[in-house]
Amino acid sequence: MRIRMTIMAGLATLAGSAGLYPLFESTGWFWTGLGSVLAVAGGGLLVRRFRLPAIVNPLGGLAALLVYLTVVYARDHAWLWVIPSPASLRYLVDLAAEGWDAANRYAAPVPLVPGIALLAAAGVGVVAVLVDLLAVRLRRAAPAGLPLLAMYSVPAAVRDDGVGWIAFGVGAAGFLALLMTDAREHVGGWGRTVTRRADDVPAPGAQPPPEEPRTRPDAGALAASGRRIGVGAVAVAVVLPMAVPGIHPRGMFGLGEGSGGGTQTVTTPDPLVSLKRELTRVDDSVVLTYRSDDAAGPDYLRLYALDRFDGDRWTYTALKSSSKDRLSDRDIPPPAGLEIAATHEVTTRVRVRPEVRNMTFLPVPYAPTRVSIKGDWRVHPASLMVYSLRDSAGGRSFTVRSLRAQPTAANLASAGGFPYPAEIASRYTAVPRNVPPEIRALAQKVTAGASTMHGQAVRLQRWFTETGGFVYDLSAPAPQHGSDLVDFLLHSKRGYCEQYAAAMALMARILGIPSRVAMGYTPGTETRPGEWTVRSRDAHAWPELYFGGSGWVRFEPTPSGSAGQGTATTPVYSQPAVPGGAQRPDGSSDIPSSSPTDDPTSATGGGPRHREDDEGPQSAPIEAEKDGRGFSATPWLAGTLLVGLLLAVPMLLRLVARRRRWALLTPPPSAGPAEPRAPVAADPAGAAHAAWREMHADALDHGLDWPPSDSPRAAARRLGELLELDAAGSEALGRIARAEELARYSRSLPPAPAERLRADVRAVREAFAASVGRRARWRARLMPPSTMAEARGTLRSVSGRAAELTEWLNGLPARLRRR
Repeated sequence: MRIRMTIMAGLATLAGSAGLYPLFESTGWFWTGLGSVLAVAGGGLLVRRFRLPAIVNPLGGLAALLVYLTVVYARDHAWLWVIPSPASLRYLVDLAAEGWDAANRYAAPVPLVPGIALLAAAGVGVVAVLVDLLAVRLRRAAPAGLPLLAMYSVPAAVRDDGVGWIAFGVGAAGFLALLMTDAREHVGGWGRTVTRRADDVPAPGAQPPPEEPRTRPDAGALAASGRRIGVGAVAVAVVLPMAVPGIHPRGMFGLGEGSGGGTQTVTTPDPLVSLKRELTRVDDSVVLTYRSDDAAGPDYLRLYALDRFDGDRWTYTALKSSSKDRLSDRDIPPPAGLEIAATHEVTTRVRVRPEVRNMTFLPVPYAPTRVSIKGDWRVHPASLMVYSLRDSAGGRSFTVRSLRAQPTAANLASAGGFPYPAEIASRYTAVPRNVPPEIRALAQKVTAGASTMHGQAVRLQRWFTETGGFVYDLSAPAPQHGSDLVDFLLHSKRGYCEQYAAAMALMARILGIPSRVAMGYTPGTETRPGEWTVRSRDAHAWPELYFGGSGWVRFEPTPSGSAGQGTATTPVYSQPAVPGGAQRPDGSSDIPSSSPTDDPTSATGGGPRHREDDEGPQSAPIEAEKDGRGFSATPWLAGTLLVGLLLAVPMLLRLVARRRRWALLTPPPSAGPAEPRAPVAADPAGAAHAAWREMHADALDHGLDWPPSDSPRAAARRLGELLELDAAGSEALGRIARAEELARYSRSLPPAPAERLRADVRAVREAFAASVGRRARWRARLMPPSTMAEARGTLRSVSGRAAELTEWLNGLPARLRRR
């Protein structure tokens, strides 16, 4: 039953699951995972207790896992609250589908809703099944590290900051403990330890010495060396990446940008992924509170300014930070282009809640002129983003003085008299070549008739919020590719602020208006006189367009109020001026909001695009637009394929080893025509050794006894008696043994026909297969033990050299002192 190994396999799985902590908001997933591991261990012990075939071992673990998940999540639908039933299975599948949909909707760390908890428990349980099969039943502890490593790959793939070194160390320690336990069981299989030496035995006729208590031989030095190697390997895996420039965000050992004044690239998680997470938080927690003396009412609090569009997503150009960018209680550079618009100074006192983590960019009103905060905070002069390389705003209070611009429609309409700076024109009007022509044509069609850039911007905003038939929908998937943007603009017209801001900024660039996407928070809600509260649902993205004389100006294409982003506000300068056909200050003719021609994508007109029912667009069920974002079998098929490929590795290695051995039997090509004859190996001794090793590997694969002390003749005799070969098989076995014997002990070896040796090995392999059961034959094909033996030999060789290197390094200080 191997109870000790079963316990260690479960502990190693739990230690490896520690790497999943960045994916969840709470720790409940660990306890459900613990239950899965216990259930799988119990199922494996039960299968081994009744000595069932190895193929049943994973089935027993999976059955126990299914019972556990049924009891925890679907007991009301099961037979006797324990036995899985068709109804409980359907409930588990539906709950897993809900969890999969929630996992796609939220960004890590995700809330532990029942569906996500079910997926986590099932995933940990499946890893426990694989570890139990490899380490306990098949006695292959080293390959069991592959499913353990898979648990670390998930957070590393979905989060930029990956897994902390403590969680990695815990998982590595669990795997090393599993290897040590497996090694002890292998050594313990030889029997009890011999404690008496040969010189302790008395000579004939001599008086035996008095009995002394037997003590075990001192293996402390060897065990200490093993522990040092294990600890050293984990330490190297943890410390070495910190010392490699470019891997650790703060440079070598966190000292990449110290007092030397060098530059460092600022790295942060994807801002738009963070935006999706904040908007979909189920608790709608408080992020910050602030007080403002702005008589006109507070403005948006900006975190990021995304200036680069790569054809799929918006991001910001990598920031090169240096010590000269530190705030250090000095004024921030003035905002670009602000020359004619009216401004007034605003003071904002912000307090970020302590629960907020990893907020390395400060939420500040645009444009900040001075920020007072403790810690190492810096400013990016071009975008006026305020950030830190190592500090977080969580739990901090700070004061911001900002310059708030209040441009008028006339100011923005006269922007043509102020030419763009070269940097603004080159960076903020760039459009990738892979932008579909449909979007380019759509931008021109929506703004047709506008005579100024301000008029074009107003028409774009009005199309998104009023006449284009768009619907605010938080369940819409985040755009990942350019085709998603096309679908949003031309087909689905459902999305949240990220899609609206990204689409308007891109269309503005197509029209030649410098633009970028800003991200942060709306003003929130006034909870006390002069005090405002910002919650996670107030997270927002909006476009900023550049107008000469007024600088960067905010627009709001996202629907606001109960049908959109609740606390979003539309700037006065971006609204139509005078209804009724009068000339607007922006230079464009007035078109009533109900005009059927305002929707350029509508063939029939009629204003905003509504559903063909009397309830309007708000009553349309959102669930119908999920576009297949429910439970998908693709990840499960991919995972199954990956596991199959991993299990096929031993078989592929065996085939490669066999091909390499037979390559020794291939003679070099002849120089001229010759009479056909049997190919002769170029190296007869090498050919004999290759045939002998191949037969030895086949014997190991089929589970046949082969003592390493047997000579070739003795091994052939033993195998012949064991297999009861016929005359042809006995002759083939004898020829292989004879060739190996001559290769070992004879200096001159007659050339051996290569094809004969190959045919002899093939005949002996068929005899091996015929003499064993079906289970052994399949094991020889799919999981050949000879491959594992070669891998263990390679690992022992590497470990031996590592031990020698460690011993040499330990003795290096003493040698240096002697010199």
